[in-house]
Order: sequence, then structure tokens, then C-alpha cells
Amino acid sequence: MEFLHPAGWPRAKGYSNGVAASGRTVCVSGMIGWDEQGVFHTDDFAGQVRQALANVVAVLAEAGARPEHIVRMTWYVLDKGEYLAAAREVGAAYRALIGSHYPAMSAVQVAALIEDRARVEIEVTAIVPQ
Repeated sequence: MEFLHPAGWPRAKGYSNGVAASGRTVCVSGMIGWDEQGVFHTDDFAGQVRQALANVVAVLAEAGARPEHIVRMTWYVLDKGEYLAAAREVGAAYRALIGSHYPAMSAVQVAALIEDRARVEIEVTAIVPQ
């Protein structure tokens, strides 16, 4: 896996500008902050992020993939302000579950998510080396 940072660009913080990798592709659907039974345990943004990331890790494991195989993440959030206000807690949850691995990422504020209680949805692409 090669993290792409063009010369002269400022260093990305918390993500990479691009990633080049080869191997088996694993695509993870958008994961939200409910558990494996479809039950929400919190409406707290950071709490939902933690659960969504745990769900991502569980799906990756089904494919024999680990968090360090993630090459791309897209975060869909209902409220940019809520996301920014929870940055410290979100960062702690991210490091606890994903580690110090920062793939290419996008974060997009959306008008709504399909599940009414969901505050965030996280979609992932991973490449497992062969």
C-alpha cells in the first residue's frame, strides 16, 4: 500500500490524499451506529461513530481483512457542526478501532440517512494483499 502525498502539498491531517494498493478488494456497505441486532444504544454522535467503526471492523474480518487494509472511507454525517464538535471523541474512537491508519477519506453532510436515529454512516473500501 502506498500513501499518496504530492510534493509541495500540505500534509493531510487524519486522512491521506490518495492510496495505491493491489490485492483482493473488499467493499463494506455504509455502517451506522446500531449493533449487530439493529439496536441503537445511543444518540450521541461519537458513540454512534464508535459503533459504526466496530461494525466496519466486523465486516472486514469476515473477508479476512483488517483495518490497516482500508484504502478509502466515506463518512456521511447529518450535521457538520456535530461532527466537528465531537472531533476529540471521534478521534479517540477511530484510533481505538482503526489505529493510526489514515486512508483516503471524504466526509459529506447529508440532509438525511435512511435510518432516522442514525447520525453518521461510514462506507469503506479495503484492499487485502495477496
